[in-house]
Amino acid sequence: MVSRDKLKEWLIEALIANGGAASIIEVCKYIWETYEADLRNSGDLFYTWQYEIRWAATQLRKVGIIRAAKLSPRGIWELQDKLQD
Repeated sequence: MVSRDKLKEWLIEALIANGGAASIIEVCKYIWETYEADLRNSGDLFYTWQYEIRWAATQLRKVGIIRAAKLSPRGIWELQDKLQD
């Protein structure tokens, strides 16, 4: 079963796969293309995962993994520079 914490891992993976920064749409496309089967078998999360991925981004911002929204272009999630190396 997919958990909220797993979504955080997938979000980081999606950003790395996109060079450290991506739009929300690019992140969601990557996750869907890579983990569709897992999402389909995730119970209620299947219906809420796109909302939950935004929750995951907020949590990753709070711990300094994703750059603060005010420091990134609108609609773009970016890994902190130290994580892209």
